[in-house]
Amino acid sequence: MCDARPVTSEPVPPADPGTRAEVAALARVVARQRAQLERLRDQAATSALLERATGALMATTGCSPDAAHDELVRRAKTGHRTLLEECWLTLGALLPVKRAAAAEPALPPAACRWDPPAAGTGDLIDVLGRVGRALVRVGSPQELAACLLEHLAPEAGADAVMLYGRLPAGGLELLGHAGIEPTLAAQWHHVPPLSGVPPLDALRAGEPRWLEDPAADRERFLLIGDPPERWPSRAWLPVPGGDASGAALGVLRRQDGPFDTRERELLRAVARLCAGRLRAFDAPPEHLVHTAARTVQPVLDALPGAAILLTPLRAASGEVEDYRIDAATPEAVDVFGRSGREMVGSHILESYPTVAGEPLWQGYLDALTTGTPFESEPFAYQDITDRVPVSGIYSVRAAAYGDGLLVSWLRHDPAELQKQRLADVQRLGNLGWANWNLVNQEITWSAQVYAVLGRDPARGPVALEDLPGLALPEDAPALRRAVTELARRAKWFDVPFRVQGPREVRHLRMVAEAVTAPDGALAEVHGFVQDLTAQRSAELALAESEREMLLQRGVLQAERALATRLQHALLPLPSEPVRLAGLRVEVAYLPAQSGVHVGGDWFSAIELPDDAALLVVGDVAGHGVGAVATMAQLRFTAKGMVSTGSSLTGALARLNQLLLQTRDARSTATMVLARYDRTARVLAWTQAGHPPPLLVRDGEVRYLDRPRGILLGATAEPVYESAQLRLEPGDRLLLYTDGLVERPGEGIDTGLARMADAVHAHEHGADGSLEALLAAMVPGERRDDVCVLDIRMPSAEE
Repeated sequence: MCDARPVTSEPVPPADPGTRAEVAALARVVARQRAQLERLRDQAATSALLERATGALMATTGCSPDAAHDELVRRAKTGHRTLLEECWLTLGALLPVKRAAAAEPALPPAACRWDPPAAGTGDLIDVLGRVGRALVRVGSPQELAACLLEHLAPEAGADAVMLYGRLPAGGLELLGHAGIEPTLAAQWHHVPPLSGVPPLDALRAGEPRWLEDPAADRERFLLIGDPPERWPSRAWLPVPGGDASGAALGVLRRQDGPFDTRERELLRAVARLCAGRLRAFDAPPEHLVHTAARTVQPVLDALPGAAILLTPLRAASGEVEDYRIDAATPEAVDVFGRSGREMVGSHILESYPTVAGEPLWQGYLDALTTGTPFESEPFAYQDITDRVPVSGIYSVRAAAYGDGLLVSWLRHDPAELQKQRLADVQRLGNLGWANWNLVNQEITWSAQVYAVLGRDPARGPVALEDLPGLALPEDAPALRRAVTELARRAKWFDVPFRVQGPREVRHLRMVAEAVTAPDGALAEVHGFVQDLTAQRSAELALAESEREMLLQRGVLQAERALATRLQHALLPLPSEPVRLAGLRVEVAYLPAQSGVHVGGDWFSAIELPDDAALLVVGDVAGHGVGAVATMAQLRFTAKGMVSTGSSLTGALARLNQLLLQTRDARSTATMVLARYDRTARVLAWTQAGHPPPLLVRDGEVRYLDRPRGILLGATAEPVYESAQLRLEPGDRLLLYTDGLVERPGEGIDTGLARMADAVHAHEHGADGSLEALLAAMVPGERRDDVCVLDIRMPSAEE
């Protein structure tokens, strides 16, 4: 390659010269086979029709087959039509002449005779002839749609025609329409690239879409119309060939039922006829393209380097399949060794087979569709010159030129590449290099030094001894000492300092070293200046954050210590089980082990004057001194109200009002409040948003049904109800806070089930103490406080 080779995004490993020659030979074979396949496809599509059109022209003019063929080619070129379109027009125009000639007794020779078409085909040719002649006179896509509707309404039952063109972004634009209201046309003028849009689906598949079942079509497609049932049958056909391959023809009918065979053949043929007219509207004539290539080639002949002019070659779907080289500079070379004008007419994928699928190919497409020039990043590529591997660094630029691309290749000089790499390092590292030549008094700074120091390049660099003057006054002495030591003893330095920038103080670092002459005299100083403002700001912010965290932690630890002392003073724990109104009550309190706050879990177990017992477990939302203070209010208020005769539900209502009146902390709390009557052996209880008590009786474990009751502090109009439980000898009742059952990421029902299973297993174990139960249930790392009242009714034996 000279400068125009296919590339990959990674360096190409050295290849064996023999292997490279085999690849080149294989590429030639593939190119020839692809070209032959394309010719065979074209011949298969046009041979039958071309034979009939040639025979018709021979029958009417008496010319030879070759002359008839040349006349068809000439007419197609003159009318800027494809040969296929010209054949349809010729057959349609000559049909009446043929019929008249058939009445004559004399026939042309067999070589010039045109055999009559098969049944039904003559009628179709007649229709297409009329359509073809009418299409020649249309001047816009809108006129084209109206013309098609005029001819397809009687022949195919068409009630509306729509023509869509595909946009570069993948959506559709309505080019022309007939038979639909302007409002509907405006609504469907632009169609985004969605799935289930029939014209888009037809273009993507390259096949017609026949929509003949309204119910099924509504499930599969987004249908045009208000309502969609307005046109029960419709057809969408891709317009084939050339630049018009991005267009779709839609025929909409009010009649039910499928399109018959004749109608389908007619619509397919009409779609082919539309290709030439759409191309005439949108694309420059072929002679203009060749004129542009002939204009560009002399310019490229005089240019150095590698550059080529490309024309895109599109598939029926409109996708770019390849590019044709229409002009090239003398230094452009392909894999076959062709250069300059020798490459003209060849295809990119023939000349550079490995470019397909690479970022370079996508860059070509982007430049072609958006009009924005594409410039590749420098890349490494290895070429074979005289069977010797030669590596180089290249970049490619592609820019739109008319309907094509002008592509140039640039080989980078190693020195320029090194310079670019150095500039990239300085930019990415936010540093710049500086050099002071003390022999010839030359000072050289890179552009990045000016940016780092915030100095206008127009002011030029400063002398080494004047460098401390750029620093802030408090940092200048340290920098001056370092410069002095460097000048006297050639001692290198690494000194941080600050400068005043336009908006902020900037933290910099300078590293410099000396180069001495053979006699020991200082000859040169070089080094770099680096901007560390972002790093230093992050360090200062981190240090400030650490100081704030330490201060906050100290405050929290002091608060925890105070809250713990208050909790112990207000909530003393009995060292052993107590007897209350004939019940054995054991208390456990386990503080949380994570965090520095004290929780608001609490209990109360006291004997009332009338040989009854008050049993309470509660949980105040929050932690710390505030939670402890709220806990104290609730505990003492509940004891006082129940002791003086208040009902349990009335006590909860008063406690709710108490929390609402102390709204500064916005406190809420849950609670189970119970009163045991020893004489009747009845436990009356109520609750405020608290987990239900757990009853163990005769080896069975179950939760008590909770009476109504919302948590305290939630509403000014709560409803609290109570329930009763008659205790039997041997019963065990557990009142607890949610810390015993809740786990992170787990529902409360799961925790309650786990607790019931643990209590059941504990009842049948060797050690039935509360301590053993908590050891089995509570994890080592507790996130919340746990408070438990273990209430037992002594058995008859006890």
